[in-house]
Amino acid sequence: MSVRSWPVAGVAFGVLWVFVRGSTLEPTTLLGQFLGGLAVGLPIAFLFRRLYVDRIDLGRLLGVSPAVAGYLAAFGWELVRANVDVAYRVLSPGMPIEPDVILVPLRVESAAAVTVIANSITITPGTVTLDHDGDANALYVHVIDGRAPADVAAPIRSWEDYALEIFDERRSPTDPEPDIVTGREAEDRARERGVEPESERRSSDDE
Repeated sequence: MSVRSWPVAGVAFGVLWVFVRGSTLEPTTLLGQFLGGLAVGLPIAFLFRRLYVDRIDLGRLLGVSPAVAGYLAAFGWELVRANVDVAYRVLSPGMPIEPDVILVPLRVESAAAVTVIANSITITPGTVTLDHDGDANALYVHVIDGRAPADVAAPIRSWEDYALEIFDERRSPTDPEPDIVTGREAEDRARERGVEPESERRSSDDE
């Protein structure tokens, strides 16, 4: 069964409002916060309805809900881990930081999926999405420590596995993961895209 997307978005805003407000776990309080969020969320969703697809398939939405839950769980875990990691690096006397830019080719192709992955990277402490190369379908990612690029790419690949299912992509999680690009090749590609390589940024800062 398909329904218009903006009411669903309004309900999602209402649920999000409950989490943002941090209500106590009392049914009446939760219901009140949800209704308050709904009163605000539905008009906003209607106002910006042109930004969404016209209709969504509720059956498919329910079908991908386990993948959505998996994505949120994987992202939440990485968010906690990254906060602890960055705090350790900043407070460590040796300051084990080696910033770099790596290129992470993606299997997801839709604009929505790429945007979700890119934003997840930026929200996570220690990594920032600098640019998306549409021709190569790859993200330029600035990392706080580029000495172990495979460790940086691991959570991104985990999110991507879920995103492939959520956004009904052409590829699947079983398809091989493209190799990440580091070092000189990554710097050359970044330069071609107008993204300043980390080595050049450090040189300019020293001057």
